[in-house]
Amino acid sequence: MIQTLLQEKYPIYTLELDKAETSCGSVDDIMARFKERIAANPGIKFIGVFDHYAHTSSLPDGVIAPGIRDAGNILFCFGKEIPNPGVLAVRPRSIGVVELENSFVITFLEAPNPAANEAMETWTKELKDK
Repeated sequence: MIQTLLQEKYPIYTLELDKAETSCGSVDDIMARFKERIAANPGIKFIGVFDHYAHTSSLPDGVIAPGIRDAGNILFCFGKEIPNPGVLAVRPRSIGVVELENSFVITFLEAPNPAANEAMETWTKELKDK
């Protein structure tokens, strides 16, 4: 995984996973794996899956970069406490999955909670077959 700044201000984690490196054959397969990880932890609440590709392609002025075949987000929340109103600005969490011709690109925004970052990084790395 690499850490970068998107648009010079958003800290994101990114893993590009070659299709030959995973048994997941689609964005839906990857979403199912993430749902399993979320369901296995009683402190995490699954919210839903957003078909970003379908939404954007349905808009009259929607633009999808060449090479993107599918795209979605899985939404969930680690929130065990609400220490102040501002924390809601960085919740819930989302992991984005994009399918390209020969790979998947998985991204997520850095969370203020180190345990949440560690979990999302572990889940993402586990997509790679051993």
